[in-house]
Amino acid sequence: MNLTLKSTTALGLALTLMSGPAFAGMDEARAFLDSEIGDTSVLTREEQEAEMQWFVDAAQPFAGMDIRVVSETITTHEYEAKVLAPAFTAITGIQVTHDLIGEGDVVEKLQTQMQSGENIYDAYVNDSDLIGTHWRYQQVRNLTDWIAGEGGDVTNPGLDLDDFIGTEFTTAPDGKLYQLPDQQFANLYWFRYDWFNDEKNKADFKAAYGYDLGVPVNWSAYEDIAEFFTGRDLSHLGVEGEVFGNMDYGKKDPSLGWRYTDAWMSMAGMGDVGEPNGLPVDEWGIRVNENSQPVGACVARGGAANSPAAVYAVEKAIEWLQKYSPPAAQGMTFSEAGPIPAQGNVAQQMFWYTAFTAASVEPDLPVMNEDGTPKWRMAPSPHGAYWQDGMKVGYQDVGSWTLMKSTPVDRAKAAWLYAQFVTSKTIDVKKSHVGLTFVRESTIQHDSFTERAPKLGGLVEFYRSPARTQWSPTGTNVPDYPKLAQLWWQNIGDAMSGAKTAKEALDSLCSDMENVMARLERAGVQGDIGPVMNDEQGEDYWLAQPGSPKPKLENEEEEPITVSYDELIASWK
Repeated sequence: MNLTLKSTTALGLALTLMSGPAFAGMDEARAFLDSEIGDTSVLTREEQEAEMQWFVDAAQPFAGMDIRVVSETITTHEYEAKVLAPAFTAITGIQVTHDLIGEGDVVEKLQTQMQSGENIYDAYVNDSDLIGTHWRYQQVRNLTDWIAGEGGDVTNPGLDLDDFIGTEFTTAPDGKLYQLPDQQFANLYWFRYDWFNDEKNKADFKAAYGYDLGVPVNWSAYEDIAEFFTGRDLSHLGVEGEVFGNMDYGKKDPSLGWRYTDAWMSMAGMGDVGEPNGLPVDEWGIRVNENSQPVGACVARGGAANSPAAVYAVEKAIEWLQKYSPPAAQGMTFSEAGPIPAQGNVAQQMFWYTAFTAASVEPDLPVMNEDGTPKWRMAPSPHGAYWQDGMKVGYQDVGSWTLMKSTPVDRAKAAWLYAQFVTSKTIDVKKSHVGLTFVRESTIQHDSFTERAPKLGGLVEFYRSPARTQWSPTGTNVPDYPKLAQLWWQNIGDAMSGAKTAKEALDSLCSDMENVMARLERAGVQGDIGPVMNDEQGEDYWLAQPGSPKPKLENEEEEPITVSYDELIASWK
């Protein structure tokens, strides 16, 4: 089975050459299935052809139309743009330009279309983190009504929404589905399985710390392991160069914001109990009332963005970055820091996106064994001292197809056909082997992933486990993601640089968020589901109430706990 993106380039070029309405049809579909899909699908060949026939027929009214869609640049979307878009054009006659740009640029284009009403793109793959924005502004087509009405004639009868694992994240409190998941990945704990199982390392760690070296359950254990490996001589394992116990990044850059809005605070235990997100206080520290209206972000209004747990979260990240990470990490962005663990000198990383898996299993990397299995594994993220059972413990990125109301109906229909094509059961297993960003339960359970699982470091086991429900994207408490997200990197960057203490930076952050929410309240643009700010009652009042915000713990250093990775994986099966 050939599962690499490189293998599909020739097919993409061939389909591009023969694409166009004059050639579109089942001959092109069969050529695509022969060359690209084969038996790498949950559907039989007969079922694949039936699904492709539906696309051919449904696309006829739009043959010759040129549409534009956009997504961020990750492996999954590169495959769509370079292989699946030309195939769709060849099969349907709809010309698709699939642009790949930075994540921040996607949000900027979306925001511009929302504000101007100009149709910049016919569909966007944007994070489900914007679900609260889309629900409150009502500028995107909710897919529940779209499928039942205007878009019904271009909705694949084999779409099977129940098969998608991320629709709970793209459904708003009104019960409507606003976005269709296209790719999904989690941030997990990453560690050197070979180093952790080395007898000398295990004996030396037990002698130094009094407990077994293993997957850390809490931040106290993570910190001990980071200290143990930083500067350690691993020449007995053939490791050259300096070794570090942690990897992170700290440059004042928009990507620094993702580092924290992507659930770092919930991992520390800042928010309330609740899945997929804390309620009434979420992982951004924003509190909502019983009508899901945001009422505050600072502790004085019942929020938690500057609470003791939030301060603890930021202080720990800075401490570990400075003490246990490569010195250059403090000046790195997200994209610069991503490849570092695979270079072979990092023992563990708490905040590691599984989107890096595909790039981390290349055979020539120092973190790979000769038999194609990785020397590393991924496991559930450890949680901080304020965390309690029932809280989310990590983040999932769910890039999802979104149709704007400002897009003309015919163009939205053609784009909806493309969105369904690239997420179809015919294609999804193959696409998932390329990008390793699962969105369908049927794909996760496919035999080909059972076969490939030993070479993916725990990714398949995680997505098949009951634990995955504790990882979720930003929830619906955030009323305007584009406006609020940019405040995080600017303020936390001040703490990272030392310009402000963590508390000062978070005081500024929560105040800035409340200013934005207060403007939304005054403008009334989100109607009766927009912010209604609480009066300030003081921190002492709110810290005395049950739940979040939580008062400062007398001791933020818990008793460290580790577990055996192999026993953990066995418990999931």
